This record gives sequence, structure tokens and C-alpha cells, in this order.
Amino acid sequence: MSIGPTRPPAKGRVRVASPRSQAHQISSGVTVSQEVAEHTAVGEVMVRSLIRSQLRLALVVSAGFIASLLLCWGAVRWVPAIADWRIVGIPVPWLVLGIGVYPIIGACAWLYVRAATKNELAYRDLVDEK
Repeated sequence: MSIGPTRPPAKGRVRVASPRSQAHQISSGVTVSQEVAEHTAVGEVMVRSLIRSQLRLALVVSAGFIASLLLCWGAVRWVPAIADWRIVGIPVPWLVLGIGVYPIIGACAWLYVRAATKNELAYRDLVDEK
């Protein structure tokens, strides 16, 4: 069962390749992916670069997470008016520190996964020969 009329592919189609594909060739004719697979010096530099960028990202996200927790704690600690507020009989500081932390965790995790995926895609783009 077809949805619409099927046509054979047009004759004379040309596959357009990325102009960067030539940039993947190292002067000796070996590709970057071969360098990584064979654990040569160039491959080791590429892998170390990816690991460094992922570590830097983890440290930045962790620092942001800790800073946001300290900000929540500081607001509860040094703004005495917050201590008197209650929602459904529960003190607001308990809600902020007990429940309000989870959206921060979720946001940090989402940002980390998004940026880590971007780093890995950039690495794969550099290594892949396509």
C-alpha cells in the first residue's frame, strides 16, 4: 500500500560531498579515524582533547550547581523573613531546600547532557571520514 505515486530516482543525480572531507586526510594519507583507532600520537591527542573538554564541562556544571545550592542556602540563612513564611503549614525554608533543589538538579543535568552531546558530535565530525 503506497501513500503516493512512486517515481524512480531522477537520472543524473550527483552526490554532493562535504568539502571538509579532504581536511580529514593527514599528510601521510592516513585519516584521523585511523590515527585514533591505531592509538598513534595524533589519535591520543584527539582522545585526550575530548576527555579534557568533557572534564572541563563537568567541572563548570558542578560549580554552577554548587553555587546555586549555596544561593538557596544563603537566601534561607540570611533573609529572616523567609523563615516565618509557611505554605500549607510547612516552613518555606524546608520547601526551598527539600523540594526546590530538584528543578536545579534537573536543569544542570539537562544542560550537561546537551553540552556533552555537542562535544561528542564535534569530536565525531572531526574524526569521521564521511
